[in-house]
Amino acid sequence: MAILKPFRGIRPVKEKVSLIASRPYDVLNRDEAKNEAAGNPYSFLHVVKPEIDLPDEVDEHSPEVYKKGKENFDRLVKEGILFQDPDEYLYVYAQTMNGRTQYGLVGCAGVEDYVNNVIRKHELTRPDKEEDRKNHVRVSRMNYEPVFFTYHPVKEIDEIIAETVRHEPEYDFTADDGFGHHFWLIRDKAVISRLVNLFAAVDYVYVADGHHRTAAAALVGKEMRDKNPRHTGKEEYNYFLAVHFPSNQLSIIDYNRVVKDLNGHSTEEFLKKLEKAFVVEPGGSEPIRPAALHHFSMYLDGTWYSLTAKEGTYDPNDPIGVLDVTVLTNHVLKPLLGIEDLRTSKRIDFVGGIRGLDELKRRVDSGEMAAAFALYPVSIDQLIRIADSGNIMPPKTTWFEPKLRSGLIVHSLE
Repeated sequence: MAILKPFRGIRPVKEKVSLIASRPYDVLNRDEAKNEAAGNPYSFLHVVKPEIDLPDEVDEHSPEVYKKGKENFDRLVKEGILFQDPDEYLYVYAQTMNGRTQYGLVGCAGVEDYVNNVIRKHELTRPDKEEDRKNHVRVSRMNYEPVFFTYHPVKEIDEIIAETVRHEPEYDFTADDGFGHHFWLIRDKAVISRLVNLFAAVDYVYVADGHHRTAAAALVGKEMRDKNPRHTGKEEYNYFLAVHFPSNQLSIIDYNRVVKDLNGHSTEEFLKKLEKAFVVEPGGSEPIRPAALHHFSMYLDGTWYSLTAKEGTYDPNDPIGVLDVTVLTNHVLKPLLGIEDLRTSKRIDFVGGIRGLDELKRRVDSGEMAAAFALYPVSIDQLIRIADSGNIMPPKTTWFEPKLRSGLIVHSLE
């Protein structure tokens, strides 16, 4: 039984929404965020990446940063740019990319659902990143950014959302990247009650994107509960902000790899060793996009290659062993390139498919990297199967696009 709770959202005035809405904290580094927010005092990057407003020598994990984020948020409220809804609502947040729209139901998830594994995960979190987000929540007493969940579709929920979006949206704008963002309020108490009850029949929800934000929100809520001798279970800190998308509306795009060197191999030696696990076919200068599971492409020394994994290089009955990220790690990255830990190695980097295959070529041609590998994207069904089996995906396996914009809605824990 999954929890869905209405809440009093804190959100922008309509005329400022496109200025406030920003990309989430984790897709931009400090310099990129500083450039993106330059000249725009309303950008929510001042809240979720407040280090951009402090001298460069200030560490991004210092107490000053979290304090600055809260100050910037309070300033937006004081100036009347952000306001709180008068009653508890649910919301619909839709995103349009390349002519396709996905519709998410915005409400609070339950800390208890996280603790009891009703909210299922497929990635490990890094302690430093988790602690960073926890500090934002501790200092602000807010969920500044929603987490991105998915669930098996429910026909009646789909129908209620379809009826909601027939009306004019509260917000409707296209961001600089060309993606559309649309937002509706659900105020009708009977409709809200029905959605809460329908969601209670959903067995599990799944973290699609935002494992660190999910862990931080849930664990700080638990901290606040444990410190409250008068805890009743109804406090707002028992819940955190989430957008729930039905799984049949989502798609995952590729998440590719670039490596700094060939671990002492010449190009000829490396290609020869690849033939043990792959059918290797040179393709020329035009990019090759992987066409199916177990088909890879590689860019090396100005040439694209098609790599098809041979039988025996993967286990079709193992939800982790069948993944292409596992095949590449087990047969290329570890044995040939000596990259043992994808989380810590400085010899590998990861490139979201949204940047295209040309970005892989650029990074190799520039001399920064020696080779690039493009992978076929994981399916949403594979993600759910792995989460249900209690397994954890290898690092940097899934890339969801479009990302949820930050600043459209905020949840207060008080």
